[in-house]
Amino acid sequence: MDDVTIYHNPACGTSRNTLGLIRNAGIEPNIIEYLKTPPDRTTLLSLVEAMAVPVRDVVRTKEALYGELGLADADDKALIAAMLRHPVLINRPIVVTARGTKLCRPSEHVLDILPQPQRGAFNKEDGEPVVDAAGNRIA
Repeated sequence: MDDVTIYHNPACGTSRNTLGLIRNAGIEPNIIEYLKTPPDRTTLLSLVEAMAVPVRDVVRTKEALYGELGLADADDKALIAAMLRHPVLINRPIVVTARGTKLCRPSEHVLDILPQPQRGAFNKEDGEPVVDAAGNRIA
C-alpha cells in the first residue's frame, strides 16, 4: 500500500473529514498530530516547497496569535519562525502521498493526490456529500 502521511489536528473538522476520505480509500495513513509533534525547520520548509505555495498560504491567518504577533506584514523567514515557535499557526491538514503534497482545504482536495480510489460514499461531518456510492467525486 502506498504511504500516506497527514499532518492532522483532531479538533479540526476539515482535518477529520480529510482523514475520513483517506480511510474511505482503504488507506490507514501515518498520522502526525502536529500540535503534539511539530515539524522541524527542515520538514516545514520541505512541505512548503513540495506544495509549491507561498509560505503565507501555510499560515493560519484566522488564528488570534497571527494578529497578536503582528504577522500581517511579516516576511517568509519570520512566518516560518513563528510557525516553528507556535505550531498552532500551521494551516491544516497537510497530506503527503507519492502523488503530491497538498494543503487539503477544503478536505476534498485530498482526492487529487490519493494513490487509491474511494471505496464508497462519503459525506462530510456536516452532511455534505463528497463521494457517491460508486466512489466517484461529486462536483
